[in-house]
Amino acid sequence: MSWDLDVFIEQLYRKQLLTENIIKELCEKTKELLVREGNVAQVAAPVTLVGDVHGQFYDVLEIFKIGGWAPSTSYVFLGDYVDRGYYSVETITLLVCLKLRWPDRITLVRGNHESRAVTQTYGFYAECLRKYGGPSVWTYFTDLFDYLVLSVVIDNTIFCVHGGLSPSIHTVDQIRVLDRFREIPHEGAMADLVWSDPVSTPTYSVAGPLGTDEKGDFAISPRGAGYIFGKEVTRKFLEVNGLGHICRAHQLCMEGYQILFDDMLSTVWSAPNYCYRAGNMASVLQIGPDLQRYFNVFGPCPDQDRDMHGRDIEFATGTDLRARYPGPGADAAADDPTVAAFRKKRASKPMVPGALRDPFEVDDTDFQPPPEGNIAKIVAQYFL
Repeated sequence: MSWDLDVFIEQLYRKQLLTENIIKELCEKTKELLVREGNVAQVAAPVTLVGDVHGQFYDVLEIFKIGGWAPSTSYVFLGDYVDRGYYSVETITLLVCLKLRWPDRITLVRGNHESRAVTQTYGFYAECLRKYGGPSVWTYFTDLFDYLVLSVVIDNTIFCVHGGLSPSIHTVDQIRVLDRFREIPHEGAMADLVWSDPVSTPTYSVAGPLGTDEKGDFAISPRGAGYIFGKEVTRKFLEVNGLGHICRAHQLCMEGYQILFDDMLSTVWSAPNYCYRAGNMASVLQIGPDLQRYFNVFGPCPDQDRDMHGRDIEFATGTDLRARYPGPGADAAADDPTVAAFRKKRASKPMVPGALRDPFEVDDTDFQPPPEGNIAKIVAQYFL
């Protein structure tokens, strides 16, 4: 097959796998692009932030229907693209193609699942073996993960990271000098950025061997990696760096998002009905040109849209799929009411101003999955 990113993207929107050789070349070209990006990417508003998607490919398509197709919408994806869901290969391949096609409109941040050790345990490795008959595709992608940026700053005001803060990191400049081109280590600043979590109460007490802290300072995380931290740590980091807000992902939120610490920090979660049985909502965080924040909350992709054959027939018999996203010929397709309706689809819930409402503050550990079945065992460990 000749090299044509638009054709690859069209195939991937239909959930069609690319060949192993094409994926190898995609990863090599994307590494050449990413190596020129710093550890801290600078992004301008307006932009839409996406939290964990975990291989839930059809829900990723819902995100594009809700938030807009690239490149009409600028996106920052906050990590955890693979594992747990059934379509990690399709999901990460699509996002890599979009990044390579429109590098200034797609930013990919590294999450804790963009790791060789984690993906060998939680599904991505096995999926690559099943779909390609060997580990090569897994190797291409996990090598690429070493090049993903560690954080984003939006208009010098909003700091974005997958996990959280680190006791080793006091300034954003300290992140800029980290050696990110490697596997995520077991400890240290890089591990903390992808593993740490805020604690949802103003003060907290961690009993037993984990230690105790009543000030909301750093404490050892029950995850076994990274730290938990509170309001005072968040306030100091923002004050020292002249920032106004921290946005991160990494934790399941039953209502799709959380706002903590007097609106100093928020969590965005973008995998609805996580592991296909958690029953949670999801959201994307839309940041306007004035830096006002809106959480657009949505549920799982409708069942009829998950039918692979029906989706392929729709695209194959309708307008050229490339008319579904802006690019050559997009203006001509804009008059097509079918295409217009496809693009304008919105979530069932209205956008919620980020500063006006706190959701139910549900931490990962509050969800109790059914005790039976293999999927329950996976969900029970989703705090990883």
